[in-house]
Amino acid sequence: MEKIDITLPEHIAIIPDGNRRWARMNNLSQWKGHKEGADRIEEIVREALNLGVKYLTFWGSSADNLAKRPFQEKKALLEIYEEYFQKLINSKEIYESQAKIIILGDWRNQFPGKLKDILEEGVEKTKNHSKHVLCFLLAYNGDDDMLHAVKTLVGKAQKATKKIVVTKEMIKDNLMTAQLPNVDFVIRTGVQDDPHNSAGFLMWQTQNTQYDFSSVMFPQFTKEVFKESLQKFSSRVRRLGH
Repeated sequence: MEKIDITLPEHIAIIPDGNRRWARMNNLSQWKGHKEGADRIEEIVREALNLGVKYLTFWGSSADNLAKRPFQEKKALLEIYEEYFQKLINSKEIYESQAKIIILGDWRNQFPGKLKDILEEGVEKTKNHSKHVLCFLLAYNGDDDMLHAVKTLVGKAQKATKKIVVTKEMIKDNLMTAQLPNVDFVIRTGVQDDPHNSAGFLMWQTQNTQYDFSSVMFPQFTKEVFKESLQKFSSRVRRLGH
């Protein structure tokens, strides 16, 4: 395993923005931007496992992305998901590094059967891995995540025989993303002059998170640029609200 002289975040979350803009800038079809982005995910996953990152989360798509994109672009994106995840679950690195794949969001309701089968296979084959976690947020919105917790707690309260006092721990435990720890470092790529979060991205787990708003569009976000981002994190002092 490669060693670099930095403090690694335990949990890194990446918002891979800029695929379509990169394709337009290069006079390419938008699906080619998504394909190049998938190649970068593969590269960064391999590098993160090599460096020893414990949790790595990618926001693959929001529910709005899938609902509002043109049909041909959505079709191409789902086909790229099929190709990428089939390759991922058959890669030797996943098994050598004991990386567990988890997939969170509304993908079971939105994705076609073949793709769902591939994703389920990856989750099942790696469910007992314990050294690393690769999380993919697919058809995911942060507001839906919070609503899931609230609706679940309301349902439990209606069935309870005595009054339930809601705690922070109960909210956390009933999120669809409950199994994820707090995020240490969020990298958002493709940022121009408007650094921002989107759709409440992991709002519970990012309360004291460090951010890197990178101007590099995701198809150009190589492992070298990724390591530059990690250097930025390592050079900061985390006060954690103090």
